[in-house]
Formats: sequence, structure tokens, C-alpha cells
Amino acid sequence: MFDFGAVLAEWPLLAAGVAWTLGLTAVALAIGMVVGVACAWARASGPAPLRWVVGAYVELIRNTPFIVQLFFIFFGLPAAGVRLSPELASLIAMVVNLGAYATEIVRAGLEATPRGQIEAAQSLALDRWQIFSRVVLPPALRKVWPSLVSQIVIVMLGSAVCGQISTPELSHAANLISSRNFRSFEAFFIATGIYLLLAIALRQLLHWAGPRFVFGR
Repeated sequence: MFDFGAVLAEWPLLAAGVAWTLGLTAVALAIGMVVGVACAWARASGPAPLRWVVGAYVELIRNTPFIVQLFFIFFGLPAAGVRLSPELASLIAMVVNLGAYATEIVRAGLEATPRGQIEAAQSLALDRWQIFSRVVLPPALRKVWPSLVSQIVIVMLGSAVCGQISTPELSHAANLISSRNFRSFEAFFIATGIYLLLAIALRQLLHWAGPRFVFGR
């Protein structure tokens, strides 16, 4: 017989796992979006050497599995003398991954900006930063926001892999609970339900927050 109560009795561990999952996602979102916007600008308008470097970064990350990126950062970098905690390695991997995908998504929005809109801004004597931050970026983000939201949710769900290096997020908590009471089905069934609720809630939150705080109405 199934015994979900044995898993729910470990709710403090589940709650801590949820907190870590949301915390990692929030910080990765904040930093990853900055990386994505900066790299999108570099690919769209930067000098040729910078475009090449950013392009190599994007292709490398988008064409390798997230778990390989995570393992390289956590297990590979120590060979070069760089030792990171599981939490910091997970955060860096999530930022690097989100930044690469956000770069291409935002770049698509930037390149969809009408040339006449930029010329109108130039006629008002706006400098390059003002044109980018006030005229080009907000409508570009508005166009691609649904795609960015989907990618952010994917990164949040991908954080489950971080339990493989003992980051105390939700999947690690579920695995720890199942090892204690041998209720693997119940533990991961509940974890799956929590991930589903988190994904739905995060998607709704980002769709609500975007027009209000990111790119305006």
C-alpha cells in the first residue's frame, strides 16, 4: 500500500528543497537575463571579435547537456584549482545555461526592431545607450517575453539535476526522503506535483510581472 503520509511527515525537508529551488532560480534569472541582454547586444551590434566570442559561447552551451555543464563546473574546474561549493556550482551552471539561451531569444527581438524606429530616436539626439535601453530593448523584450518565460521555467525544472552534486534542492530532498523510508514512488510523486505547481506559478508570475516591471505596458 502507498503511504504518502510517511513522505509528507518530512515536510521541513521538502520545504527547504522548494526554497533552494526557488532561490537558485531567482538569482539565476536576475543574472542570466543581464548576461542574455548583454550578449544579445554584442551579437547584434558589437565588434566582430566580440560577436565571435559570444557566438562560440552560445553554440557551446546550446549544444551540450546541462548536466555535462554542471559536472564540468563542479568536478572539472577543481583540476584547474577552482573549487566551488555545490550551491555555487549549481548557480553558475544555471546562469551560464540561461544566459546562452536568453541571448538568442533576445537577439531575435532586437533584430525585429524597425529601422525607422531607431532613426527616429537618432533624430532626437539620443545617444546609443539611450536608444538601446529606451527605444530598442523594451519592445524587443515585449515580443520575445513568452519565449523567455518558457526558457526560465525550463531552467527552473532543470535545477533538479543539481541534486546530483548534493545541492539541497527539491529533487535532492525527495531522493533523501526515499532513502530514509524507502517510499520512492510516493516521494517522487509528491516532488513531481510540487514541480508542476512551481512551474505553473512561476509562469503566471512572470507573465504578470513582465508588462509591469520589465518592459512596460
